[in-house]
Amino acid sequence: MPELWGLLADEDRLRVFAALALGAGSLAEVSAVSGVEPRAAARALKRLSSGGVVEQTGSGYVLRREHIAEQARRTAKVVAPYEEDGLPPRQAAVLRAFLVDGRLVSIPSARSKRLVVLDHIAKVFEIGVRYPEREVDTLCRAFHPDYAALRRYLVDEGFLSREAGTYWRSGGSVDLS
Repeated sequence: MPELWGLLADEDRLRVFAALALGAGSLAEVSAVSGVEPRAAARALKRLSSGGVVEQTGSGYVLRREHIAEQARRTAKVVAPYEEDGLPPRQAAVLRAFLVDGRLVSIPSARSKRLVVLDHIAKVFEIGVRYPEREVDTLCRAFHPDYAALRRYLVDEGFLSREAGTYWRSGGSVDLS
């Protein structure tokens, strides 16, 4: 079975996929929404169907979202959430307790533990780089759905500074390796 990403590498197939995601169902709708001429849209639909991403239902087409989600999970790169080597035992224990697969299971209520977690999160922000609030939110969202709370804690505890909607790293430990 072809990889989802390979199926979407073709411009026409990507546009057809997007049209389906936006609600187009028939070949005519897919062609109109995607801007892909009908013959090319039909070829793209056929290829997406053979890849298991699209299903034909009567005269229409729908995305097989469960198949897409399964492929995304299967091909997701597993990244080590942190490197325990070199961390003091207490910090390693806190990160083990609060991070699963690189994501926070909860924001620690104890300040001492929260500072360990915030220090870990602050490392995704490069020193000397200014970030718009939207980008800070995106980076924080990768750790926990309550990204606004994380952003607020990072600023309040001095890991990030803020001025006029722009943020920059102003604290936390630095990996010298």
